Amino acid sequence: MYLAPRGTTDILPEDQPYWLYLYDKIRHVVGLFDYQRIDVPVFEETALYVRSVGEGTDIVDKEMYNFVDKGGRDIALRPEFTAGIVRAYLENGMRTLPQPVKLYTTGPLFRYERVQAGRYRQHTQFDIESIGSLDPAVDLEIMSVAWQLYSELGFQGLAFQLNSTGCPVCRPAYIQRLVAYYEPRHQEACEDCLRRLQRNPLRVLDCKVETCQPIIAEAPHIIDHLCPECAEHFATLRGYLDALGRPYTLNHRLVRGLDYYTKTVFEVWAEGIGAQNAICGGGRYDGLAKELGGPPTPGIGFGSGMERIILLMKENGIAVPGVPAPQVAMIYHGSNAKTRCVQLITDLREQDIRAVMAFDDRSMRAQLRNANRVGATYAIILGEDELAAGNAVLQDMLTDAPRETVAQTEIVHLLAERFESDYPCKL
Repeated sequence: MYLAPRGTTDILPEDQPYWLYLYDKIRHVVGLFDYQRIDVPVFEETALYVRSVGEGTDIVDKEMYNFVDKGGRDIALRPEFTAGIVRAYLENGMRTLPQPVKLYTTGPLFRYERVQAGRYRQHTQFDIESIGSLDPAVDLEIMSVAWQLYSELGFQGLAFQLNSTGCPVCRPAYIQRLVAYYEPRHQEACEDCLRRLQRNPLRVLDCKVETCQPIIAEAPHIIDHLCPECAEHFATLRGYLDALGRPYTLNHRLVRGLDYYTKTVFEVWAEGIGAQNAICGGGRYDGLAKELGGPPTPGIGFGSGMERIILLMKENGIAVPGVPAPQVAMIYHGSNAKTRCVQLITDLREQDIRAVMAFDDRSMRAQLRNANRVGATYAIILGEDELAAGNAVLQDMLTDAPRETVAQTEIVHLLAERFESDYPCKL
């Protein structure tokens, strides 16, 4: 017997209401901010991710699913969205559009990482990007999309974790200070931190090894070493957050895990979601377009794992609307009645009425039990006597109302009128 690969999961029918609700909320919120959907390939050249995400990152070094295809090309399954979206922005001439270009997407990502609750090797992400403006107000807008989405989903106690990672002007000097700070502490640092100091020094601040925590706590803070431009940008963003009354905490350890981040980096945290408080994370990537061969183009965005959102919704008791029950169940006895039911159920569905029928010629009692189980509003009952008279029996499954005898030629119209009167605003 085959099993789903480790790190993947099946989304079963009982979980689909959460997914439908989340997709609807995403579409609603991004529409309020005028973001447009884009879809990019599920695989790209491996070099795109190596160039953008960066050698020395966990994604590139440990987590990418990459292979050589039949044409000899080195290909990787998509581990994150931003690189592919910026590639699409450059390749499709979006620089000629009014800036910033505001895009969002949802879809699967693939990372060979440690499997845990809400984190899979194939997972689905909501991603949003604003490309083409350096204005700190754009940073605020991206952060506001996250805030509004999670507020509308019902999460409580929202707050931002905020930091700046500087830019190519001020970051090198800070990295020198950070490496110098670690020099006399090599005996105390873990092996991963020693490796990161050689290849990606900022990542030492994100280390989770217990013995490294006292070192990180005393490390110099990058926001104390920002150039005037980065300092002004960060101060302006903080001013906007203060004006809106959005709570935030300066988190000097927050650097994110990808090389392309510059200036603003942030996460959204919520109450009641355990040790892993972050629902989403993102930041600026003003040098990414140039790194991919295009002209200098600023950008900012964030990603949020949808499986994790749904897991947290369940854990916090956030209810979602269920899938609507069938409105009509067809009940038949005999092959001729079954054929007539096939015709009537088709007519009902063409009138946008949700209708079901049982298969395998079950008894009428079993068919009525099934109509109750699925929550049908009405049952249409057809037997040999009804066929001979040209009628059908209509039974209200939700009340004790007496059965009605209705002409078969009128029953679809009758039900369409009744359901229309239940929903007078239906379009």
